[in-house]
Amino acid sequence: MGALTPTRGARPASPARHGTAGRALPPGAVARIVQALIALGAAGVLAIWWQGTAGVSGAADWLTGAGRITGLLAGYAAPVLLLLMARIPLLEREVGADRLARWHAAGGRYLVGLVAVHVLTITWGYALTDGRGLVGEGVRLVFHYPEMIKATLATLIMFGTGVVSARAARRRMSYEVWYYLHLATYLAVALGFGHQLADGADLGGGPERAAWYALYLGTAALLGWYRLAVPFLCDRRHRMRVAEVRPEGPGVVSLFVTGERLDQLGAEAGQFFRLQFQAPGLRWAANPYSLSAPPHPRYLRFTVKDLGGHSAAVARLKPGTRVHAEGPYGAFTAGQRRGRKVLLLGAGVGITPLRALFETLPGRVTLVQRARRPQDVLFRDELASIAATRGARAHELLGTRARIGDLGTALRRLVPDLAAHEVYLCGPPAFAEEAVRALRTAGVRRSRIHLESFEL
Repeated sequence: MGALTPTRGARPASPARHGTAGRALPPGAVARIVQALIALGAAGVLAIWWQGTAGVSGAADWLTGAGRITGLLAGYAAPVLLLLMARIPLLEREVGADRLARWHAAGGRYLVGLVAVHVLTITWGYALTDGRGLVGEGVRLVFHYPEMIKATLATLIMFGTGVVSARAARRRMSYEVWYYLHLATYLAVALGFGHQLADGADLGGGPERAAWYALYLGTAALLGWYRLAVPFLCDRRHRMRVAEVRPEGPGVVSLFVTGERLDQLGAEAGQFFRLQFQAPGLRWAANPYSLSAPPHPRYLRFTVKDLGGHSAAVARLKPGTRVHAEGPYGAFTAGQRRGRKVLLLGAGVGITPLRALFETLPGRVTLVQRARRPQDVLFRDELASIAATRGARAHELLGTRARIGDLGTALRRLVPDLAAHEVYLCGPPAFAEEAVRALRTAGVRRSRIHLESFEL
């Protein structure tokens, strides 16, 4: 297969998609609707508990009641959290994968807390009722109640997943290890489902049980379709392969992927794909990589920085390597834009989706790339060419933190009317947190800061 030689800084052969045409709902509307639906479902769960509670008297009843309600809420939260990560196109496009991931992470912490309180209060309440000690009652529940051994395994898996998902632990392991450990939550949810039906007194009625079956089976069906069937069909339709691996800088390469009917993917600048390369050591990992150029009918370009074993292996891929691609995903697109003045602010390999947006985003666009050293700047020539072609501005903010000083002050020197800009922000977590604080201090409204997170 011959190498591609696309012109640096050139516009794609097909017209760029801006993502705003034909939008039925304003930006953020789908996110608010999803949050409202989740809250409505939680209210329905509370109604089930309330209807099944005749009265509460004494410590045992209070504790048992707390165990019932936390168990119901945990049972409801588990499939909801899976649905958030089911890669449903509407949610991925309108809410965004990074925001869904943040909701999932926050909800996961609540779920682990609910399960912990459920285990403690239900055991304590039963112990008071039966006149046994806490440990003895716990042993009796596990070995004498139906489906409780499975439920215990599910609880241990959830607690273990909660530990490895903590930020301190997550930063100490590779994305691949964390991803596969996280998949254990699917097993935990499946193991816990039987316990809820067998031991949940509030789910004994026909309508309540039917609703629970619909929630869990519907979740399983959507996961099976969007996580398994759709990627399989997409792979067969587009048959993607590596065409070229091009060095961009120290430890950074651009990966050009070709395939069939790529124009039918519906990809937009700013979105990402999960790529799984059919090469030794890479077959079992699907990592997220952003488009670093607007999608082209003949190829897709991704830029990868050596941040670990997987990304280092990507740099050694040979032309012709098969690629399984899931996507496009993400709402970090022109569809988020509301004003004409836009600042694209990035650091490290976070510049990749911003480089694609810089070429296609309508309005008065300014790009600022933060880097410690001049050799760390990516796409310098391409960005300069794009800026000259479209009359935009591209700046480099170079140096250590001590040299740069306050980030907000430095940004206001480059962009004097900073508060009037809408901001697309992408970079490592520490930089993103610092940038959000600086932008908010400078007067940029939180709703006008669009963040693409690395922690998907």
